[in-house]
Amino acid sequence: MNKRTTVILYLLSDFLSAALSWAIFYVYRKVQIEPAVFGYEIPIELGTRFWVGIIVIPVFWLMLHYLSGAYQDVLRKSRLRELGQTILITLTGVVILFFVLILDDVIVSYKDYYSSFFILAGLQFIFTYIPRVIITSVITKRVHRGHIWFNTLMIGSNGRASEIIREFEERHNSTGNRIVGFLNGNSKGEYQLAGKVKHLGAAADIIRVVEQHKIDEVIITLDTSEHQAISSIINTLSGSQVVIKASPDIHDIVSGKVKVHTIFGLPLIEITHRLMPVWQENMKRFLDVLLSLLALGILSPLILILMIGVKINSRGPIVLRQERIGRYGIPFTLYKFRSMFADAEKNGPELSRKNDDRVTNFGKFMRTRKMDEIPNFINVIMGEMSLVGPRPERQYFINQIIEQAPHYVHLQRVKPGITSWGQVRYGYAANVEEMIRRLKYDLLYIENMSLFVDFQILIITFLTIFKKEHI
Repeated sequence: MNKRTTVILYLLSDFLSAALSWAIFYVYRKVQIEPAVFGYEIPIELGTRFWVGIIVIPVFWLMLHYLSGAYQDVLRKSRLRELGQTILITLTGVVILFFVLILDDVIVSYKDYYSSFFILAGLQFIFTYIPRVIITSVITKRVHRGHIWFNTLMIGSNGRASEIIREFEERHNSTGNRIVGFLNGNSKGEYQLAGKVKHLGAAADIIRVVEQHKIDEVIITLDTSEHQAISSIINTLSGSQVVIKASPDIHDIVSGKVKVHTIFGLPLIEITHRLMPVWQENMKRFLDVLLSLLALGILSPLILILMIGVKINSRGPIVLRQERIGRYGIPFTLYKFRSMFADAEKNGPELSRKNDDRVTNFGKFMRTRKMDEIPNFINVIMGEMSLVGPRPERQYFINQIIEQAPHYVHLQRVKPGITSWGQVRYGYAANVEEMIRRLKYDLLYIENMSLFVDFQILIITFLTIFKKEHI
């Protein structure tokens, strides 16, 4: 059972559970609430309203589960976490349904409101939690038996690393960590893991090892004296999907500098890549898709005009397809209306500049209001970009930037965007030096990411475009 299959099981379970609970609640209202109001029994008719509810209400619950992050990290869930998450989602959803659908019901007594609320909440919780805890228990059991595992890389070969390995080996129930090997740090001396697990190289080789061995989790056990190496490892992996855990120094635990959670009895710190709360991340994705679909629909007449204009103005393809680097350093194909002549880069990659003679007359018109980037909405819908995020660059320029500013890799922690704080504050960059100067604004955005900040950037972008200013 892999992650995809597990997510499908959760989705199917949640949909059927919500449909069943709503059907029973519908019958309850017909049998208990409405007869008391009208003074006679109301026949239970499964008409259009019933069937619409059976479809729409479960979709509403699936959206709530999605926004709460219930479908993320499904192979590492605990039953306790499942309980708390289900209670929170149930209460949130029932409150929304109560004010949207139930509050306008005709009732005899306010007690009917209370009974409706608690009966719907009880039905939704029971029918949702029971199948969910069964799925979670099955997954947990498969992890304990070693049928589901996570390729794990140890970084460090000291006493702490040996202790963690011994804990893994001596446990009756597997933690799911399959130790692939270890990387040594900068300190010299005897490697205590030598002979126990495979030595795969030094910490500097981490990118190669992670890709080659498909690493899911990294456990750092380096001494605190090697803080530079630790920071380098964390920064290197910050643009990846690898789970990073670290063995804390006992002094840090006692002094309260770190908060420790145990993984099957092992005290480890999980170093999260998450820059926004889960619900904000998922809401950001939901709004990305929704607003992009709306934009493409509303702008469809303009899109047709632009396509004709590009075709008539100069020879070449209407839509330019160009490889850019996205989140986690993964390449993707960027779509935009061609604003330059077809042979604009016959001598190699070159950034656009002011009064660029490679830009067509129609291209200049499109660029005044960023109309050439309308096809970027397709990239957003495909999940390769976001509405707001650092602009994606080509590998050719990224290599030059990293030579002078290695911290550029932090931008790959997020999806690139159609607009960004860097563009709003700095504008287009005509050379690598300007790209580096713009970098500080994008890093500032990443460290302060929120839906509110995204909203601000979108508003500023919108106003700037209509002021005919370049961004």
